[in-house]
Amino acid sequence: MNPTFRRLLWPTVMTIAMLIVLTGLGTWQVQRLYWKEAVLAQIARAEAAPPARLGENPSPFAKVEVRGHLRGDLTALYGAEVRETPAGPKMGAHLIEPLEREGAPTLLVDRGWVPLAPTGPIDLPDGSVTLTGFVHPPEARGWFSAADNQAERHFYTLDPGAIGTALRLPDVAPFVLAVLGPRPASLWPQPALHLPQPPNNHLSYVVTWYGLAAALVVIFTIFARKGSKHGKPDSV
Repeated sequence: MNPTFRRLLWPTVMTIAMLIVLTGLGTWQVQRLYWKEAVLAQIARAEAAPPARLGENPSPFAKVEVRGHLRGDLTALYGAEVRETPAGPKMGAHLIEPLEREGAPTLLVDRGWVPLAPTGPIDLPDGSVTLTGFVHPPEARGWFSAADNQAERHFYTLDPGAIGTALRLPDVAPFVLAVLGPRPASLWPQPALHLPQPPNNHLSYVVTWYGLAAALVVIFTIFARKGSKHGKPDSV
């Protein structure tokens, strides 16, 4: 067997395997880039459009309007977030309230952020209300998700089914309405000012993975050329 071929056999196999992995990751990030751009375009269209009447199967992040009766006696908290308040930085969470609708499942409503130790009154409207917000899809629990506190009704994964069960609601919609609106000066909660804008870093990931693949090819080429030179017999 040619000494040069024998010397380069396993480096070549390993380089090809690594190239497959790196280019595969780069291609996957290209697909994620197109997906994220489509999501951001959908959110931008929803932001610019007037709210539509809430239907049975709304699109994620659609801006909608719904009427019903808020149950201020059944509330839960979601997440953990520090925000600036007139009294200084405070730890808080999102206030979840059920909205009872005639002829439709109960809808869980994210009314906005409240401090865990309130520094002012919490607005709990009585009677029928009309709310404008966006459809927040449910979240899947991950390996590193914090455990929900069922006893205190504090949840760290936005799972309408789990929250509805803790509130003893037999039938809840499979999504949450996140309220949109101006933030009151002295009342809690603070609703969202606009639809969420998820970050789009996939282009930098594409450049990173494809760049590493290109660098690997250059390094292997230099290595192979040096190996071929060392493998040549000395001239007499």
